[in-house]
Amino acid sequence: MRVIFMGTPEFAVPSLQTLLEYDGVEVVAVVTQPDRPVGRKRVLTPTPVKAEAEKHGIPVLQPERLRSPESVDALSALQPELIVTAAYGQILPKSVLDLPRLGCINIHASLLPKYRGGAPIHYAVMNGDPVTGVTIMYMAEGLDTGDMISRIEVPIGDQDTTGTMFEKLSIAGAKLLKETLPDLLSGRVRAVPQNDEEAVYSPNISREQERIDWTKPALQIWNLVRALHPRPGAFTLWNGDVLKIWTCAKPDTAESVPGSTLPGTVLEAGERGIAVATGQGVLRITELQPAGKKAMDAAAFARGGQLTPGTVLGI
Repeated sequence: MRVIFMGTPEFAVPSLQTLLEYDGVEVVAVVTQPDRPVGRKRVLTPTPVKAEAEKHGIPVLQPERLRSPESVDALSALQPELIVTAAYGQILPKSVLDLPRLGCINIHASLLPKYRGGAPIHYAVMNGDPVTGVTIMYMAEGLDTGDMISRIEVPIGDQDTTGTMFEKLSIAGAKLLKETLPDLLSGRVRAVPQNDEEAVYSPNISREQERIDWTKPALQIWNLVRALHPRPGAFTLWNGDVLKIWTCAKPDTAESVPGSTLPGTVLEAGERGIAVATGQGVLRITELQPAGKKAMDAAAFARGGQLTPGTVLGI
């Protein structure tokens, strides 16, 4: 079975490895995003999927525009029978979707039709969902609208962040792909249409979403901080400068805010972290990063005496 794999970040690597190890499948090429500059020195760096493909001597294609005639012709020449995608980063045009006789499938990190779009893991954590998962679906011209082939649920714990869920869902997606391949390759798949009325979208995170609104409940802010870890990170303002908030303790419902306290006010700064008043309850910051400095333990920062009770964050 001639298969083209399309993927870019670390999330997609276990699924590529599954295909490479699967009897009866020949990965004839990998398609990934072009190398990009990374880090302060802007070093041109291959994607994790490219690095994995090169370990196995798999040809790699990195078109800037997948829908260009040259790109479509290159894929057509490979005569794929199936295309598998996982977090590739470009929308597949109809000219590509029509190439393989078994179609194009996508390993999507949510329980569709919930969280269609580019940031499904972020939104599942941000919304405080107790469970998310992976759906393997046929690709269609719409945004994650194709018929569902298989799915697997993965719980979200209190200690989870988008980073930890990224890893868990990556492994779950590869496991699900391995379980789905026999039916897929033999033509025994019975795909189920999505209910469009239940669709929830997860567009890429905007800069405004990264900023903490202290008038929101503590639990909601805690979920936001977890959702934006390890990137891009939630932030607030302190004396007009950006203050990144990396981790917080889960809010204790027993802790209440004094009656007339302005949301964003520091209530306590000590060994238990930095307690901040919110619109509903208290949030304790445990790790933060002042502008121009490295991330640090909030208790250590508090010992420096810079962020004292009565300070108002967000301005």
